Amino acid sequence: MDTAASYNDKVVRQFTIMVVIWGIVGMLVGVVIAAQLIWPALNFDLPFLTYSRLRPLHTNAVIFAFGGSALFATSYYVVQRTCHARLAFGKLAAFTFWGWQLIILLAAITLPLGITQSKEYAELEWPIDLLIAIVWVAYAIVFFGTIARRRVKHIYVANWFYGAFIITIAVLHIFNNLAVPVSLTKSYQIYTGVVDGMMQWWYGHNAVGFFLTAGFLGMMYYFVPKQAGRPVYSYRLSVVHFWSLIAIYMWAGPHHLHYTSLPDWAQTLGMVFSVVLLAPSWGGMINGIMTLSGAWHKLRSDPILKFMIVALSFYGMSTFEGPMMSIKTVNALSHYTNWTIGHVHSGALGWVAMMTIGSIYCLLPRLYNRDGMYSTKLIDVHFWTSTIGVVLYAVSMWIAGVTEGLMWRAVNADGTLQYSFVESLKAVEPYHYLRLLGGLIFFSGMLIMAYNVWKTVSNRKPEPVAVLDPA
Repeated sequence: MDTAASYNDKVVRQFTIMVVIWGIVGMLVGVVIAAQLIWPALNFDLPFLTYSRLRPLHTNAVIFAFGGSALFATSYYVVQRTCHARLAFGKLAAFTFWGWQLIILLAAITLPLGITQSKEYAELEWPIDLLIAIVWVAYAIVFFGTIARRRVKHIYVANWFYGAFIITIAVLHIFNNLAVPVSLTKSYQIYTGVVDGMMQWWYGHNAVGFFLTAGFLGMMYYFVPKQAGRPVYSYRLSVVHFWSLIAIYMWAGPHHLHYTSLPDWAQTLGMVFSVVLLAPSWGGMINGIMTLSGAWHKLRSDPILKFMIVALSFYGMSTFEGPMMSIKTVNALSHYTNWTIGHVHSGALGWVAMMTIGSIYCLLPRLYNRDGMYSTKLIDVHFWTSTIGVVLYAVSMWIAGVTEGLMWRAVNADGTLQYSFVESLKAVEPYHYLRLLGGLIFFSGMLIMAYNVWKTVSNRKPEPVAVLDPA
């Protein structure tokens, strides 16, 4: 092995810093819109500050800016270490960074202006969609090019998850966004009616399944064993987990369309695949948690491991809750209620954000040649703000959602509705305050993280010389 050659960690450092910045921006917008649901006047009668404009900005910022930057950063780091090879096509890797930041900037401009396709998680108009496709193809070339030049025969399981996520997101993005442009800011989808709905939720749920699950499982399979100092609990289980997850997840999307005009057989198919999905999901969760076998004592002194284990716990909980909510009888209660919002955020904050935060805390000192983060105590404080924040958020929305569902289906003896819609809104108002409080607490943790990261990075030491050895 040629130890004189070094890894390309410049692009990893760039993406890593942007994870923190976009996390703060995206979650701040989330706090603002949570407040607007209590005090609508907070839009100040400005069109670009209305809930309908800021809500897609929030989802795009936390999923694609915060989560996407985390996936770029960690996949570029992990693929080099596990393949013992420098990142392929360095200039193309740099292009993916600047291209992705440009996409985020364009989203931040167009969405508040109301320039949108009106498709969930796919709101961006056609010129930005084209740019996403170009950057994503470049990402795939860099990632798979690095695997092709690997110095070890074996492809580590984390790279299988990253690779599946990259390929699947490309397919989903291209086919869901097929449209006919009529101007620079307007296009019309080639799909209509129920076909458009089915395509959208084939895309929408798999954005969760691959962007927010498979990619972050790749992160988990590298950084949990690394931080624990233990091998993966069962490598065989990780392989079974991979193939079963990607085979089943692809077909779960129709459960978003229960009780709509989607054919009943398609709704049932989505439900069946969703319920079956519980098995591989819990297999991965158990594999991650059991990696700490023989190292549980480290949780007493290592808040980074706390982040990762609690993230895995939320992954297990969310992947139990999701299949249960896909069952038609349960969905009849949960559909269109805040229960869905609680489910989404227990996964997005509890699983995605906490696994990201733990991985960044593990990664950052290595990238900047530091002995560790500036303050372990601040990581511990951040852990507790994150945990308390997400619990407050999710529990308040669960209670609000069940309350709404029960009130909407309550009828009098003569068959008329027992409650008006306004009465259901009034009943859940206290839980909106709790959600805002949970969001504020979680957001405060991101500010603590930013301070800790800034102090770690600004502590002047030589930049690392990353040789081709596993890190």
